[in-house]
Amino acid sequence: MFMGSKAIVLVSGGMDSCVSVAMAAAENESVALLHISYGQRTEARERKAFNDIADFYGVKDRLDVSIEYLAKIGGSSLTDASMDVTEADLESKEIPTSYVPFRNANMLAIATSWAEVIGAKRIYIGAVAEDSSGYPDCRPEFYAAFQQTINTGTKPDTHIKIHTPIIDLTKAEIVMKGLELNAPLHLTWSCYRREDLACGTCDSCALRLRGFDQAGIVDPIPYAIRNE
Repeated sequence: MFMGSKAIVLVSGGMDSCVSVAMAAAENESVALLHISYGQRTEARERKAFNDIADFYGVKDRLDVSIEYLAKIGGSSLTDASMDVTEADLESKEIPTSYVPFRNANMLAIATSWAEVIGAKRIYIGAVAEDSSGYPDCRPEFYAAFQQTINTGTKPDTHIKIHTPIIDLTKAEIVMKGLELNAPLHLTWSCYRREDLACGTCDSCALRLRGFDQAGIVDPIPYAIRNE
């Protein structure tokens, strides 16, 4: 454990961020949870998952902010109702329509601002390199570059480090890590399309279902279609 440490964890409400919370809670004396809405289709359901996860860990230090200017900028099927969320193609190396341009940089900037204010020394984000062929802001080199931005753009006595604890794990390994740490995966939400039942066929659902299947575990959340 990092002695005397406080960490901020970016929490979308999905499986990856939930496991990141579990890891941060095990490695730090206290955690603060940050949820950022950006006008996405499943904003309300993701917010519920965020609060459910925070309640599970008894976290009172939580912040829920909106950057809906990303929806006004557009360019993503997650924020633009005129664009369809495409069916999953896990073999594709193309950037999917669900990519929100430079979203993670916006989120890390907010986390860094909050970290300076509350004295947090670490920012955890549940980026996964397995997703990086589709999302350029999930690549390890992106986080290395943003670390330099933090080092350069904060006060001299500020020392904030980005942690990407699951970046090298497969989805199956993330499921197993979550089970090992008793993370509340049943409270999470990953679907890009729906808020009642997970669709089961968007990229996020397909990756998640494949991870559970490869781990030999049944995903505890409800799906309209389960293509495991």
